[in-house]
Amino acid sequence: MALAIAASRQARLLGDNPFGATLVSPAGDILHTARNTQNTTGDCTAHAELVLVREATAQLGAESLRGATVFASGEPCAMCSGAMFWAGVKRVVFAATTKDIGAALGGPSLPARCSEVLGPAQPPVIVEEGLLREDAVAALNGQ
Repeated sequence: MALAIAASRQARLLGDNPFGATLVSPAGDILHTARNTQNTTGDCTAHAELVLVREATAQLGAESLRGATVFASGEPCAMCSGAMFWAGVKRVVFAATTKDIGAALGGPSLPARCSEVLGPAQPPVIVEEGLLREDAVAALNGQ
């Protein structure tokens, strides 16, 4: 999670929204870290988790995502949750909640929580929240 939060800080410094994500293999190996690139690429879908899925697939192969865990600095939106599901990710751990993100950044928000999107998924995806939450919220606030 610390790598995802560091990537969120880097994203902010580079002019993007402050979000990062890290891919970890089922064996616990760190495979890849990505950051949000929405502003610098002009791509509204370039959320950290989606960038992670795209880059990991291109660099490591689609198999690298199957059964893996994604650590996200902020709660994944419905789009990112769906992308991770279709990529075969089996566990998602996030730090800052959607409510934290709204309080820090404002702006538009999808009301669907990550656990609501992935909770009924088949095959199931484990969703955990709150790991290093205070650090992630500080990063959202530019600290």
